[in-house]
Amino acid sequence: MTLPADLARARRNVIVLVAAQAILGSQMSVIFIVGGLAGQILAPNPCIATLPLSMIVLGSALTARPLARFMQDHGRQAGFLLAVLAGATGAALSAWGLWAGSFWSFMAGSLLTGVYMSAQGFYRFAATDLAPEDYAPRAISWVMAGGLASAIIGPALVRATDGLTAVPFLATYLAVIGLNAMGPFLFAFLQDPKALTDGAPVASGRPVRQLLRQPQIAVAMICGMVAYALMNLVMTSTPLAVVGCGFAPTDAANIVSAHVLAMFAPSFFTGHLIARFGAERIVAIGLFLLALAGAAALSGVGLSNFFVALILLGMGWNFGYIGATAMLTRAHTPEERGRVQGLNDAVVFGGVFLASLSSGGLMNCSGGSTVAGWNAVNLAMLPFLVLAGGALIWLMLRPREA
Repeated sequence: MTLPADLARARRNVIVLVAAQAILGSQMSVIFIVGGLAGQILAPNPCIATLPLSMIVLGSALTARPLARFMQDHGRQAGFLLAVLAGATGAALSAWGLWAGSFWSFMAGSLLTGVYMSAQGFYRFAATDLAPEDYAPRAISWVMAGGLASAIIGPALVRATDGLTAVPFLATYLAVIGLNAMGPFLFAFLQDPKALTDGAPVASGRPVRQLLRQPQIAVAMICGMVAYALMNLVMTSTPLAVVGCGFAPTDAANIVSAHVLAMFAPSFFTGHLIARFGAERIVAIGLFLLALAGAAALSGVGLSNFFVALILLGMGWNFGYIGATAMLTRAHTPEERGRVQGLNDAVVFGGVFLASLSSGGLMNCSGGSTVAGWNAVNLAMLPFLVLAGGALIWLMLRPREA
């Protein structure tokens, strides 16, 4: 295969995956907007109203490794098609839960939605499957940039379906079924590396224990998990903190919108920065931005503090998460792809699940006021930033292997 052919295939895949991130990925924006509100209607106890959102993340963490193995054996197309089937089924179960007033059916639907969320995480890896090494960081970055479109499409879909049915949010979940139905059309255009290697002998690669002893893999997993989990920890508590400090729900919505924009807009140039300065330096900048976000949040509870903190939080996630992904893709062989990527996303979303559970507890049960809870959430970032920062410094100071 010539380099131009490699690059042409990689660019075609990037276009397909950007479209998938924008269209199919918008269901995650939809569900995270309405899931807590729907849970509040259905939950037998208001304290567990946001548990369906945590179940989505748990479903993603539990299925990341088996889904990665399935893709390794059967190809990306088969894995992504399985995921949109799970996404449609999860939305249908959630819709039934709303119709029947069953919180536990709604929870089951949320768990299945996690299968789709897990697969969406593999879009960034799929972009590198056929990409030349110097194009891979930009391919990851462009696919992540598709999240900017999904962050616009999702809220628009919520507004369009609001009030269409007597049962709140039922039309929204039916629309999510429709989004997943577009998956087979989109993925029909994806060039699958499995199709290029069928019939060729495939080496098994290194076992997991040996892979985890490779410093670049271990540090990439730690940094990716910390960047994503801390973003989720703070973002989940933000609406509660904003409203609890006396501001309007519309202020909270504007702050979260600014945060989402900051999460995805840098993706248009993050890949170029990685190619020029190296993934490790970009991850370091991401961790520093996350620390600045915590400092801005701790310095006061005015609207400007919330805006600055959440914008920095989004940018820190972008640099930390995309940079860690780029580090990981350079550290394994093609036959190890499924094993490493599945383990990575299981670790990342396991951390995000724990963060989503911890966020409400820290916010509502730490001290006697909203400000005390908000401060506890942001102070909780510190040990994890020290962990990731220390691991990254250790990696960058290590002598490079010959």
